[in-house]
Amino acid sequence: MMRELLIGYDIGSSSVKTTLLNAQTGTVVASATRPGEEMVIESPQVGWAEQDPATWWKYIQETTLLIRQEAAIKPGEVLGIGISYQMHGLVMLDKQREVIRPSIIWCDSRAVGIGNKAFQEMGESYCLEHLLNSPGNFTASKLRWVKEHEPANFDRVDKIMLPGDYIAMKLTGEVLTSETGLSEGIFWDFPQNGVSQRLLDYYGLPLSVLPDAVPSFSFQGRLSSAASALLGLESRIPVTYRAGDQPNNAFSLNVLEAGELATTAGTSGTVYGVSPRPVYDPASRVNTFVHVNHQKKDPRYGVLLCVNGTGILNSWIKRLIGGASISYDQMNALAAEVPIGSEGLSFIPFGNGAERIMENRQVDAHLQGLNLLKHDKRHVLRAGQEGIVSALTFGFNIMKGMGLNLKTVKAGKANMFLSPVFREAFVNMNEVVLELYNTDGAQGAARGAGIGTGYYDSAKEAFVGLEKVTDLEPRAVLIDAYAEAYHVWERRLKNL
Repeated sequence: MMRELLIGYDIGSSSVKTTLLNAQTGTVVASATRPGEEMVIESPQVGWAEQDPATWWKYIQETTLLIRQEAAIKPGEVLGIGISYQMHGLVMLDKQREVIRPSIIWCDSRAVGIGNKAFQEMGESYCLEHLLNSPGNFTASKLRWVKEHEPANFDRVDKIMLPGDYIAMKLTGEVLTSETGLSEGIFWDFPQNGVSQRLLDYYGLPLSVLPDAVPSFSFQGRLSSAASALLGLESRIPVTYRAGDQPNNAFSLNVLEAGELATTAGTSGTVYGVSPRPVYDPASRVNTFVHVNHQKKDPRYGVLLCVNGTGILNSWIKRLIGGASISYDQMNALAAEVPIGSEGLSFIPFGNGAERIMENRQVDAHLQGLNLLKHDKRHVLRAGQEGIVSALTFGFNIMKGMGLNLKTVKAGKANMFLSPVFREAFVNMNEVVLELYNTDGAQGAARGAGIGTGYYDSAKEAFVGLEKVTDLEPRAVLIDAYAEAYHVWERRLKNL
């Protein structure tokens, strides 16, 4: 019997995950992740973060081979391909469609000064009203950095792309982007509903370097014969969805309407809320982009809170205290042996580049209140998890000030949300209901492909098989203790 299948690719900065979804039932047929450990992020200088796009493509090939082997895919079964990707990266291509230099990825801080200067010189009111953000450390500012510091590379640029655009090009040969992608790069003028010519003029960037934009759910090319030979999939399969990881994570959780919220806690930690209005934070500490289902007549905006130092802090602690000899489950169990507040130990987690909620400052990570006679690795483990939640709470309060209603938040049961300590702290420190679902970014990308192909007539149909695994509510007996832990953390942050 012929199956109806969808492929979702999720290109993160830690790994690439590929999932094969049964379109009829919404269940996973096969899934694979590469590499086994976190993907390398090169840092040639302090504050820099780069990856070779060829590495992403290599892992796309490897994971596709693995799902093919597991599922024995037959010709005609795959209906469409969707792509989710790490946001804000810069990939530069020459006229031969070859990569000019390693990608400057999302957590790279080198362009902070350029973006801050643009915020002042273009005018804060203009930037906030038209771009909804400071140009900050986003893709446009990174490209300006290349123009200033690597002019020979800049002169070779024919097109720039986001990481997902690059993978789509490798699959189809088509050079395209999306409206959501242009907005996440801070190229989008929201009142004009198009590319900001004023930003391009200020940075001295030609319009021609930007690919044409397509809707997130749409026909975006077909698998080329070259890609088909490498992947072992039949050619002509359409690519019908692309979105940055945070809009896609929200989509994967069926967060599409105003007032709905999604959260993740992978390499970075995020909260993403949907608004019908183009709201902004005056200090641009949280950021607003075009959501995947945005339409001019029915607008949807995604408001993103991001903490860079999340899973990366947890993995750093793992390497520090045991590496391969200790599992994350064992770490979580040790953290649970220590009371709320880690007996006075606080971890400030901002050690992965400039943090947006700190107004793009390089705050770095800090372990504060260490008592050598009392604290051991259990306290460090708990302080790390509580410190990440405290940073998210700091951002939560900013979002509340923007008018977002933060009562119920959805997440996939994965990454840091596998930790009972982390879940308990998140729910009680923020006094929210947390709903956990059996999904992830790769599944979301596959569902998006189903909408893009027209297989699903509506988003409601696309979420067949999406199930709530559990939900957690704040407990009155815990709220005060977590509030005190947060106040200690916040006080120490302000004293840095």
